[in-house]
Amino acid sequence: MFKDQAADQTGMLFIGDAIMQVNGINVESATHEEVVHLLRNAGDEVTITVQYLREAPSFLKLPLGSPGPSSDHSSGASSPLFDSGLHLNGNSINTAPSSPSSPIANEPKYEKRWLDTLSVPLSMARISRYRAGTDKLRSNAFEVLALDGVSTGILQFYTAQESADWLRAISTNISDLTLQNMKMANKCCSPSDQVIHMGWVHERLEGTDSSQLYKFKFLALKGSSFYIFSTPPVSTLDWVRAEKIYNLCEVLFKIHKLWLADDCWLQANLYLGIHQDFDLEDHRPYCFSVMVGHGKSHYFNVELCSELAVWEKSFQRAIFLEVQRTGSKTYMCSWQGDTLCFTVDFALGFTCFDSKTKNVLWRFKFSQLKGSSDDGKTRVKLLFQNLDTKQIETKELEFQDLTAVLHCIHSFIAAKVASVDPVFIDSQSIARKYMYSN
Repeated sequence: MFKDQAADQTGMLFIGDAIMQVNGINVESATHEEVVHLLRNAGDEVTITVQYLREAPSFLKLPLGSPGPSSDHSSGASSPLFDSGLHLNGNSINTAPSSPSSPIANEPKYEKRWLDTLSVPLSMARISRYRAGTDKLRSNAFEVLALDGVSTGILQFYTAQESADWLRAISTNISDLTLQNMKMANKCCSPSDQVIHMGWVHERLEGTDSSQLYKFKFLALKGSSFYIFSTPPVSTLDWVRAEKIYNLCEVLFKIHKLWLADDCWLQANLYLGIHQDFDLEDHRPYCFSVMVGHGKSHYFNVELCSELAVWEKSFQRAIFLEVQRTGSKTYMCSWQGDTLCFTVDFALGFTCFDSKTKNVLWRFKFSQLKGSSDDGKTRVKLLFQNLDTKQIETKELEFQDLTAVLHCIHSFIAAKVASVDPVFIDSQSIARKYMYSN
């Protein structure tokens, strides 16, 4: 359609209208050239019947009894045009005839108005741009799914920019509603058990055929724990029904993502296909993993770069608060047949003592830790610098769950750095420098 041309001036035709009849002639089976020829030879006045395509949003509505392409449109059932969204306030079987004396009695009157064809509650809703069971992005499209299972279906847009704008707008709305739900939940929780952040993600699951499958999961950072749910918790009892619960001091957050603005990523991904050249574990951007005990990890994906940033900051804050609340963590360990206890203390640093006599064997501050190495199973070497001799002392210990202990050390060091830096600099990187320099 071209502005100020005949079709545009009617005010009744829209991009997406499919022509069904021309001057009463059914053209549903006609070719494009045949319809163009018919229109060109239809005379100065043309009457056309159109049906709005199902893929496009509908804004108008046609009453029962209006003319349409099939023979049953004047019956009591809705016609295709009625369902499509074109609304015509004219004569119908349900409308009383106008006065014959009126010169415009038989002229139809058109009315434009918005209609709610579907209502999807956005509280705890989730969004997906991916085709089910694949890593393939839908082109300029996404789907919104409500908590009660209602779906918008696939929302298709003309451009990547338009799709990105709507995606951000709906995501922002969902985030604001989630924040309200968090505030309500926190009214029933103690100060030490507050919800820091929660929301939907995709979790990658490894299939039996080694294919990568993703499922929606709902994550929450609350009090001392990191929760993984299949559905959001809506009551106090739901929090104990999580699929997985991990102590925040014993997890490690890691980002797997190339930092691009959302607009740049959409254009690059949809138009240039350069996402295949990125150093990612799969074709999805905005991914992060949470490493847990015994060497296991969970791999997640979110829809927007802004969501990834929020999760990173939320994990940092939640772990920092938990370290401050806990103060210290003690683990059973052994070395050369002796049963020992290893304590990580926010104020004192590292302490190793005999589990029976409680005698302290050695103690070092966080700043004295200069590196570490481990066998990836149970044994770790911690390298400390003696403050007096400046020499490096090696302490070897063996743990049942070495991964949890290493994550705990990382969490305490990161929290220690953050506590002395008011800007909250990249404490995660500094902690890794202490722990993995060797």
